[in-house]
Amino acid sequence: MDSYSFEPIGYVESPYKEKFGIPRQAGLVEYARGRVHILPPYARPEAFSGLESSTHIWLLFLFHAGRDGDWRPTVRPPRLGGNKRIGVFATRSGFRPNPIGMSVVRLESISTGAEGVSLNVSGLDLMNGTPILDIKPYIPYADALIEANNGIAPVAPEKPLSVIYSDRADAVLLENDGRDDLRRLITETLAFDPRPAYKRSDDNKTYGMRLTGFEVRWRLETEGVVLVEDVIAV
Repeated sequence: MDSYSFEPIGYVESPYKEKFGIPRQAGLVEYARGRVHILPPYARPEAFSGLESSTHIWLLFLFHAGRDGDWRPTVRPPRLGGNKRIGVFATRSGFRPNPIGMSVVRLESISTGAEGVSLNVSGLDLMNGTPILDIKPYIPYADALIEANNGIAPVAPEKPLSVIYSDRADAVLLENDGRDDLRRLITETLAFDPRPAYKRSDDNKTYGMRLTGFEVRWRLETEGVVLVEDVIAV
């Protein structure tokens, strides 16, 4: 059987600097905004002519971080609480024979110029630096099948948490010209509770995650409420 190899056509600039905290599907966090930087020789404006007519695009990407070995025939998807194992091909886990993923993101605009070509997108669920293998337009009549169903994830997840901010965290955001975009990104990301399901009984722990150029420290304040304790420039 023939073997094939692929090289990335670009990489993602994302507000998520590490795996922890990344939304579990694309489109859940509207303010997860970033760019897809296209690499030479693919950074040619004519290669993207017409793509501006699409509101959304498919990103085919490589799971480049966090793989600690070969593919796994069964995995523990977060949607099932992280305890039940099912077949890898019934999930979107990165622990696949070929670690390829796909995400639908909103295409905000296309930038071309002396610095090359980049796609400005929102609704990202990808880590900073993720290699992009291909880009395709999202075609609603073919890609959105209203009769389709998935027994594991039949509906979008709810936001189980409310998010409040300490005076110290508020002050940092105000010092950075208000940073309403960062506040919204933090709020939407934490509202979906990024903690591993098996750790959600550990209510006293302070968690940290890197978003854009900041480390966000937070903990469960009361049942259903997250307190952002601090936002630290890094």
